[in-house]
Amino acid sequence: MSLHSLRALTILFCITAFSLLTPSTTQAEHEGKLQILLLGDSTTIGSVCRQTNPAGPHLEDVIRLLLATDKDLPPTNVLNHGRDGEYIQGLLTGGRYDKEISKLPGIDYVFIRYGLNDRGKRAEFATNFPKDFLELIARVQKDHPQATIIPTTIIPYMTPEVDAEINALITKAAAEAKLPLFDVYTRYKAELGHGENMLNYRRYALANIPEQHRMWVQPFVRGNSVVTMDNTLDAHFRDLPGWFGDRHPNLAGYHVIGDETAKYLSKLIKDKKAAAK
Repeated sequence: MSLHSLRALTILFCITAFSLLTPSTTQAEHEGKLQILLLGDSTTIGSVCRQTNPAGPHLEDVIRLLLATDKDLPPTNVLNHGRDGEYIQGLLTGGRYDKEISKLPGIDYVFIRYGLNDRGKRAEFATNFPKDFLELIARVQKDHPQATIIPTTIIPYMTPEVDAEINALITKAAAEAKLPLFDVYTRYKAELGHGENMLNYRRYALANIPEQHRMWVQPFVRGNSVVTMDNTLDAHFRDLPGWFGDRHPNLAGYHVIGDETAKYLSKLIKDKKAAAK
């Protein structure tokens, strides 16, 4: 073998070895798994639940684990990119969308659930919120053209009248975009029939707890609030004004959202597979 051939063989060997030993790009993180993206506000990310119960399972875990029980479905990876206090215009104009969402690899399904903060923060909400929703849909379609986008109703949170107002605008945006609407509101509301406070945690300002109780409740204190995921402290404080005022989901609430999402997504995935045959 000539010296030239030997050098060429050595270079080929090194390149091959390097490619085997070096991790591939971010493609390796999603190949073989459906990528499901959750976009939304604090009722999506569940930050307080993550503080009290860091091991979860949290919303993305519930969806993934439930989908995995159906052996006819491919493996999935669920990415929760919700954020406390977020509204659509803030997501789009504040830089987070471009930095965190636009370049995510291999996204197959995107659930969009906003409206609660939009109503309080967006000027001329009834006019601008549907426009913002459509703008977000268009951005996602541009950046993730292979993805199925799923506008999602809010959960019961404010008064029934205000909830209905927000959900009507989400429904309008979905219809204009010719996209399917995922209604999680109806299932969540039905579950509340088993107990109106069973799906929300208690978060109450420590300063509003009667002074004689402030010492022994210290194990439940997070920051300046008393926080519990369930009815543990209801026996002592249920009569305090606003004790049940925080309507964010607790772990049980996220199981309801996750269960309904997994059922909806399971049918969608199977229908798409059948249509492709």
